Amino acid sequence: MGNVYRFIEPVLLLMLKEKGSAYGYDLSESLAEYALTDAQIERAALYRTLRTLEANGYVRSNWDVNTGGPARRMYALTKNGHHHLQEWAEVMERLGHAMKGFSKRAAKNGRKPDESE
Repeated sequence: MGNVYRFIEPVLLLMLKEKGSAYGYDLSESLAEYALTDAQIERAALYRTLRTLEANGYVRSNWDVNTGGPARRMYALTKNGHHHLQEWAEVMERLGHAMKGFSKRAAKNGRKPDESE
């Protein structure tokens, strides 16, 4: 039902704002708590989105080598990332109003089909 991958972006931005910083694996484990859909989000899509956010200057990352295990990439929001999250919040608010209006209209105009049809 449509491409939900674009909506990973605002979710990741919000997660990083609330967590401060996080490893990619930790983000993937928490994704279901924040997700805007019940569709399964693949880890590959999450990491692609993180790379895109980083390339656009909304997220920064660095390698954490002090964990006692293999190096892991730690992600955090940049100042531009905080601003971009606010842009997404405005878009999502408008979208929410539009979806609510659509649902009301669909329910109002819904009718049971005639038995003869």
